[in-house]
Amino acid sequence: MATRPVNVLRYGSAEEQPEEIALRAGPLSMIYVNGDLRQIRLGGREVLRRVYVAVRDRNWRTIAATLSDLVIEQQPDAFEIRYRALHQEGEICFRWDATLRGTAAGEITFSMDGAACSAFLRNRIGICVLHPTEECAGAPCRVTHTDGHVTEGALPRHISPHQPYKEIQAIAHEVASGCWAEVTFQGEVFEMEDQRNWTDASFKTYSTPLELPFPVRIERGAPVRQAVSLTLRGDLPAFSAKRRGAPVTLALGAVVRGARPPLGLGVASHGQALNRAEVERLRALRLAHLRVDLAPEGAAHLLSVADAQATSLRAGLEIGLPLVRFDADALGRLSDAVSALNAPVARWLLLTDGLGAKDAARAIAQARGALERLTPQAAYAVGVNAYFTELNRTRPPLAQADLACYSLNPQVHAFDNLSLVETLPAQAVTVESARQFAQGRPLVVSPVTLRPRFNPSATGIEGPPTPGALPDNVDPRQMSLFGAGWTLVSLKHLMGHPAVQSLTYYETTGWRGVMERPQGAPAAAFPSRPGEVFPLYHVLRWVGACSGAALRALEASEPLLVDGLALESQGRLYMGLANLANETQRVEIAGLSAALRGIILDEDNVEAAMGDPESLAVAEGMLFTPAQGCVVLDLAPYAVAWLEGEAGSLPR
Repeated sequence: MATRPVNVLRYGSAEEQPEEIALRAGPLSMIYVNGDLRQIRLGGREVLRRVYVAVRDRNWRTIAATLSDLVIEQQPDAFEIRYRALHQEGEICFRWDATLRGTAAGEITFSMDGAACSAFLRNRIGICVLHPTEECAGAPCRVTHTDGHVTEGALPRHISPHQPYKEIQAIAHEVASGCWAEVTFQGEVFEMEDQRNWTDASFKTYSTPLELPFPVRIERGAPVRQAVSLTLRGDLPAFSAKRRGAPVTLALGAVVRGARPPLGLGVASHGQALNRAEVERLRALRLAHLRVDLAPEGAAHLLSVADAQATSLRAGLEIGLPLVRFDADALGRLSDAVSALNAPVARWLLLTDGLGAKDAARAIAQARGALERLTPQAAYAVGVNAYFTELNRTRPPLAQADLACYSLNPQVHAFDNLSLVETLPAQAVTVESARQFAQGRPLVVSPVTLRPRFNPSATGIEGPPTPGALPDNVDPRQMSLFGAGWTLVSLKHLMGHPAVQSLTYYETTGWRGVMERPQGAPAAAFPSRPGEVFPLYHVLRWVGACSGAALRALEASEPLLVDGLALESQGRLYMGLANLANETQRVEIAGLSAALRGIILDEDNVEAAMGDPESLAVAEGMLFTPAQGCVVLDLAPYAVAWLEGEAGSLPR
């Protein structure tokens, strides 16, 4: 039995998840969650992903709202919702009243009437509309601009580095044959950005154009009033809604790539050495490399620490080199430390953040000239230390690169569990978009983390966390079942793309790693226990054991609820499954002819697996025998499973 609250094991917090309330507006269905309208659908097709209000401070941090005076009035095919919202943190205080309406004719309005109750610097305040990219990417659209002229165009198929449309008064796209959805905006000038740059699976239409100066000071009492309306035009289909509680089906498909890419971790940022038990547990992951990031000051020491750890783990090194900080003298001072390395250097990440194209080209040539004689077997990846956004916008010179590289995380814009799940498919979209300008070079995604490691868009100094709060780069879901499931599905999307040559996730130990340190976490808000492994450790161990395995397609009927990955090696099938929702899900795996044996990690056994991972590694597991070619199993909230068996006569 669990001795920590069950929600802590599920998603790292004892708090309950916000209630999801199903709503209708004529032929449209949607859910209301904590002030927002989400997953607005016309039958099985998503029309809008989310409508909400954002308050962003001078460093683009999102200030969360506290809601009060909530009133929900529902009819069978209409609704009205009213509430008050308060965004308050430090010097920031902003209040607004909300009115959300849906009519039987299929019209939805979301209006806000607010005012600042203090003076502060802000980058954005207002309504945001998310358009789902799975349905909308490449789709025809009509944009009515603020001066009245209309642009007939299409939403970008590959990720747009800059705003696809500006000065928007209304935007419409076709959602069914003869039926268009039109969104109109009032109160300020709106424009659109492609949020896939940050792995949000949406186009976002928002107010306050980025070409205007920011941050700006909003004075106490200054009003902000905006409204957004969704209207269906044309032939409206009859209402239909998906059946709640139906099993999620998974279907195996063809091989999508050969041997999976090598996996690595980052050297822990806390700077402590690995003890013997940590080394043994990390060896079980069969890591290909450790990533270390260098600075001119102390580079030799950082390399020595990383080298000792990589050597003990029988892994290579991936070395991040910020070129803006390494001139010829700094590279020269680095040579002795590089010459003394015991671990092989798998690759150098030549990071061009902060450099223009000409300076970047000179710095890349200078670095390769200094390093190639020291590490002749190493590959050279050129890219950014920040997000795909920066790679897409700066397009660093790749003439002297073997690979291109960038990092990713799911929490630049939204932070709830559902939003993090929605980012997962967009990870592969960043890879596919990078292929369009990588000139045939493979890609390195390094590192993948749950929270941003730093803020590349900050316009001011960011202070320390408030007492008792976690640093901005730490997420308590790191130690939870949710973190394990998110990691598993991230691996599915990134490992499955043939352009990905190498992946790095997280760190070795500590609250940004795969296991806790012997002394435990530095803050009680991170609810781990000293020395335990996190559930995502088991995911990486399962996948790590499948070196050389091929990736097979695995299609889920409801990937926001349950998803997974499939590998095949030497006649054996390996499948990882993740329940990504806070409700038990029945899962049906179709097309199997042989029995599978597997382990399910959930709230009932995960604490034991965290405290004694070796016992789980030798556990026999449960037997799942197919009936009429289908294996059925139930996954508790946020549970993860690993199944193995003979490949048998799998579909090809």
